[in-house]
Amino acid sequence: MTTLRHQIVSASVLCTLVAGCTVGPNYKRPTAPAPPAFKETAPPAIPNGSWKQAQPSDQVLRGKWWEIYNDPQLNALQEKVAISNQTLKAATEQYFSARAAVQVARADYFPTLSAGPAISRQHLSSNRPTAVPGAVGQYNDFSLVGEASWEPDLWGKVRRSVESSRASAQASAADLANVELSVRSELAQDYFELRGLDLQKQLLDNTVISFQASFDLTKARFKGGVATDSDVALAETQLKSTQAQAIDVGVARAQFEHAIATLIGEPASTFSLAQAPLNLPLPQIPAGIPSELLERRPDIAGMERRADAANAQIGVAISAYYPNITLSGAGGFESKNPGTWIQGPSALWSLGASASEYLFDAGRRHALTQEARDNYEVTVANYRQNVLSAFQDVEDNLAALRILDEESVTQAAAVAAAERSLRISTTRYKRGLDDYLVVLTAQTALLTNQRTQADITTRQFAANVLLIKALGGGWDTTQLPKM
Repeated sequence: MTTLRHQIVSASVLCTLVAGCTVGPNYKRPTAPAPPAFKETAPPAIPNGSWKQAQPSDQVLRGKWWEIYNDPQLNALQEKVAISNQTLKAATEQYFSARAAVQVARADYFPTLSAGPAISRQHLSSNRPTAVPGAVGQYNDFSLVGEASWEPDLWGKVRRSVESSRASAQASAADLANVELSVRSELAQDYFELRGLDLQKQLLDNTVISFQASFDLTKARFKGGVATDSDVALAETQLKSTQAQAIDVGVARAQFEHAIATLIGEPASTFSLAQAPLNLPLPQIPAGIPSELLERRPDIAGMERRADAANAQIGVAISAYYPNITLSGAGGFESKNPGTWIQGPSALWSLGASASEYLFDAGRRHALTQEARDNYEVTVANYRQNVLSAFQDVEDNLAALRILDEESVTQAAAVAAAERSLRISTTRYKRGLDDYLVVLTAQTALLTNQRTQADITTRQFAANVLLIKALGGGWDTTQLPKM
């Protein structure tokens, strides 16, 4: 009796130890190179430069990052994105699907149970090989049987599967955050591009008024015999050309307006935005330190989670080298007539266990394991490449903001010089010291420089939005679901 008790205890201890075995490598986050600081962090060494790298205390990116622009119209458009954007809805449903897959994997921790009645009437052949003369050849069979089957997770296959599904679901959550960030940043870019075109339209409309006055003056001087017919033709050409440019702005503006409608889930045919020139102050964006970027970019987080999922699949592949052990049991009642169906003598039961192990599979398990390891290395390489691309995105837009600020300062001086040149040329023309071609040249130079200045302003806002996107838009890995 003592020997039997020792055997039972030893078997229990062995089962406990085996049940705690999880094959395959444990996950470690892949390393990725991160510089100590961004290169574009120093203020520009130019006189009167207004750009500087914002410090973390200057302004912190938060969930509704677009509100830092203080534009009520942009805020209202962004609020419609979460409600109506179909791309975002598709990404949301994809995440829900991945989350459900985690529950599917967890279900394998537990046994499967089934039960049901069965009623049949059978007639056996009298000429069957096992027929016994006088035996009953026709009878009823009433049964009510429940069955249970369980494959204990001795080698950690289920645990690794759950680990992989959970990491994949978290990657899907990061993808959702990345899609939302992309949609919202695209909306902000399109909005500022449209407002930049409104600024160009305002500039051209004002210039048309000025050129109309010059045209009227030239006609009056021609009638007075002071100007030539050629001067009148030049003034009219300048006026009509500028009017055509003002009309042409409408083509690009309409396209951006239609793009905005699509992003907020509205038909382009029914959506419109009133003209409003871009005249907002440009906010400063804190870049932080490069190592923080690994926690703030949803696309990086998604790649890192996929590396975890791929690592877990190695364990799933390795578990195939170990035997599959299944425990099963059944119990219920069976009788030939309904009156004795649910009674003690009609009870039946069975218990069993089975184990199976591949003896030969032509290298299939080895190939599947190697495939899983290779897939993991692919995800690690993609993760590291994504990190490098993220650093590039930040540096690109920090550099763009710095350089555009320098360009803006220089361009403002060019506009001021062009305005002074036009004033001088106009005065000399009125005094008869220069012909109208000099005035036309000065007008063209001023309009060109003013449009360039407006374009620089639009590009500054676009780079500002892209910097926010490159920094993750205020998102971080703490927002990933735990599951």
